[in-house]
Amino acid sequence: MSSRQPKWTARLGKYLPPRARVTGGLGQGLMSTAAALLAYLPTKPLGLQEGFWGSITAIAVVQAELSATHTSARDQFAGAAIGGLIAAVIVSVAGQSLLAYAVAMTSAILACWLFNVASAARLAGATATIILLVPHKGSVATMMLSRIAEVSWGVAVGIAVVWTVRHVEKARAPRP
Repeated sequence: MSSRQPKWTARLGKYLPPRARVTGGLGQGLMSTAAALLAYLPTKPLGLQEGFWGSITAIAVVQAELSATHTSARDQFAGAAIGGLIAAVIVSVAGQSLLAYAVAMTSAILACWLFNVASAARLAGATATIILLVPHKGSVATMMLSRIAEVSWGVAVGIAVVWTVRHVEKARAPRP
């Protein structure tokens, strides 16, 4: 076993010195944690039954740059809306079965491509999976609307946290 460092890790070390990795990772961790907590805490008073989806979405949305956060937020919302709507329609028409699941998955991913949000296709598939395979109380429409509401809440919180952090950083930065 060689003690030499692989080339790609040596290159990475040049671009991200240890201090930058620590501060970047800590900053990202704190933003993600704040967004996850803020997305989860008010879910019961807001009437959201599975508040963890808001937290998961907020974590996925939070990026180092606000523009990347907006892109991730768009994908999260589009994926949940498209996958949820298609899964709900298919369950209403065909019931819950593996064939219905396969049709919902394929249709949700295809719809994302047709609506020119291919980057949301995996999330649409995940939402269809949740609606078709995860046991739930109530109607499929309620499950779909709850999922979209929880994701929307997580998206809003994630954007708000990143926006706030960026504006605080900008205000604290030395002015030329």
